[in-house]
Amino acid sequence: MDARFTAEQDEIRRTLRELLHKRCGPEALRAAVDTPAGHDPALWTALAEQLGLPGLALPEAYGGVGCSVTELALACEETGRALVPSPLLATAVLTAPLLLALGTGAQRAELLPRIAAGALTAALAIPGPALTTALALTGHDPRGEWAGGGRAGGVQARRTADGWQLYGQADQVLDGHSARLLVVAAHAGGFARSRVLLFLVRGDAAGLTRARQTALDATRPQGRVQLRDTPAELLGGEAADGLPALARLGDTVAACLAAEAVGAAGRVLERTVDHVRQREQFGRPVGSFQAVKHRLADAYVQVQAARSAAYYAAWAAATEATVPAGEETAGGLALAQALEALRRAAAEGIQLHGGIGFTWEHEAHLYFKRAAGDDLLFGPVHRLRAHAADAAHVFEEAGT
Repeated sequence: MDARFTAEQDEIRRTLRELLHKRCGPEALRAAVDTPAGHDPALWTALAEQLGLPGLALPEAYGGVGCSVTELALACEETGRALVPSPLLATAVLTAPLLLALGTGAQRAELLPRIAAGALTAALAIPGPALTTALALTGHDPRGEWAGGGRAGGVQARRTADGWQLYGQADQVLDGHSARLLVVAAHAGGFARSRVLLFLVRGDAAGLTRARQTALDATRPQGRVQLRDTPAELLGGEAADGLPALARLGDTVAACLAAEAVGAAGRVLERTVDHVRQREQFGRPVGSFQAVKHRLADAYVQVQAARSAAYYAAWAAATEATVPAGEETAGGLALAQALEALRRAAAEGIQLHGGIGFTWEHEAHLYFKRAAGDDLLFGPVHRLRAHAADAAHVFEEAGT
């Protein structure tokens, strides 16, 4: 592994950081999360037109930039620094890879160029709080029972004379209230021959009802998706199996989420250091006290370790074919470490800002909410680590 970044990767980070510094300051961020969509469409258009961000990891044949997961993770690190509310995670990280992996030639040709241009946003609808199980990050379910279906809840698919129809509900869908395209995981074939398939649902489809949900982290908007005999298009052919595709996607998603969390952790730590250098107590800067130095040093080491793990996970996801045996769980472990580092850095930020840090309106709370919200959505940390240990047979080897 070559840990050095290329000139192109450094340029992506620099250009994106400059653009977000100009377009996504604290006031602009709060204004964006209060809109019905939960993000600034003008900023999303700028990210697409100036940087090609939605298509960063898509092939050039479909209008993308042709980069790898590594570049996408570096972009997520920068959006995490600014807590940018955008469809990047839902569209480019969760959905576009599934369209590329499973879609027919016609589906790819129709959808991927529009995603790369920023004209089409997409969301992955997984029934219930089972996103990390579906992505094989906190558990392994070879039968896809997390998808529910019928009386078990979730989403059920049935074939009709005109194609497919979906019935059911999915909560906590990232950008599910505003995305123009939904990729929905649903049970098909009844219970005796049940299997999980992925379906395309247009944003204006009949029987589709969506509503934005109140979430702890307003910068990560979520929606409830209800389907009532909604017409859907099967993603890929009849032989396309959604479960392996989702499991393969897990490490890519985890690497991008880890990089995003590391970006947020690094930024809130920088803000805290700046504050304790300026704030005085007993006639001297707060940051000069040894106890404060120790706390910030510990947080810094934890963030840097998480950054290294996130970079390795991104490299491993981009070079999956050459990853050594036993390293397939790098994404989940990196995500666990990054979430832990973000929570630590955000908590130190609130405490070391003193009385102002405990006010709900202070920026430090935005980072703390991101840490807590991500732990609920993509963790918890102990489950990420426990599943990685099971996948690597750690405890089996220890017992032999």
